[in-house]
Amino acid sequence: MSLLPSPRPTAHPLRYSYGTNGLTDLRLDDALSLLADLGYDGVGLTLDHMHLDPLAPDLAARTHKLARRLDELGLGVTIETGARYVLDPRRKHGPSLLDPDPAQRARRADLLVRAVQIATDLGAHAVHCFSGILPTDTATAGEADAEEDAVADGEASEDAAWKRLTETLTPVLDAATAAGIPLAVEPEPGHLLATLDDFHRLRTALGSPDALGLTLDIGHCQCLEPLSPADCVRAAAPWLRHVQIEDMRRGVHEHLPFGDGEIDFPPVLEALAAVGYQGLVSVELPRHSHAGPQLAQQSLPFLHHAAAVSTPPDADRPPIPGEGSTASEGRTP
Repeated sequence: MSLLPSPRPTAHPLRYSYGTNGLTDLRLDDALSLLADLGYDGVGLTLDHMHLDPLAPDLAARTHKLARRLDELGLGVTIETGARYVLDPRRKHGPSLLDPDPAQRARRADLLVRAVQIATDLGAHAVHCFSGILPTDTATAGEADAEEDAVADGEASEDAAWKRLTETLTPVLDAATAAGIPLAVEPEPGHLLATLDDFHRLRTALGSPDALGLTLDIGHCQCLEPLSPADCVRAAAPWLRHVQIEDMRRGVHEHLPFGDGEIDFPPVLEALAAVGYQGLVSVELPRHSHAGPQLAQQSLPFLHHAAAVSTPPDADRPPIPGEGSTASEGRTP
């Protein structure tokens, strides 16, 4: 099968990328070359040991080299921070922003601050992150007096976790504000921050800082949101800074190749174009690296076709933010 770029619809404004967490069997430069050859506009770069390791020596020099390569290939980039074991080889996605140990929470915050610096050096349009799951051990010794009821009271435990989340994200948002890079938090099924409503709870608790944005995963919308994925796009438009896309089924958190799930994609892409979304739309298939090159080749023509189907007759006019109808429609990767 030849790796020919897919034809582009002439009037559709969306730009597509592919996540490196779905290309982990490839060297980073091979993955970038593949995506450029296929006609992708960018890459969703997961900071991890097999690609751009944020904890290895000479990070600045490696990042500078990568910036030159991205420029040579004409690829935009979003920084993803969902690597499973980048901080702890024994705990998936650990430590999180909710870890009971303040020192462990600080390690996650430090990773995100590093991600902001990398994003700055690469000219990335956003840094992605998520909250983590609610820990079973909700109170450390230092918090015991203030949270003694939280151990027995699930609601109080959750309130304590939200407090940790807002406090731990504060220095990250300070760094993002200084850098002018949006921090795009992703609602993740099974996590403390799992839904769009949860995102708004965080936004309100933090005082709606300009640097705080949203990563909208289209599959997650299909999985558990009460709105349709297209309506989720319209509802999220004012805060939308990053988009991940894949197929999924209702009530099952499993990232699927396009066509293997239940999502009707033309209305989703039409909604993204109508609200004037300017970032990358990144294919997210983290469990499919074994077939990553083939799925990358298949995914872009699928999206271009779905976009062409969705493109209205007057697509040449500038998109109007918020246009369209308003606000029906797991396994963790």
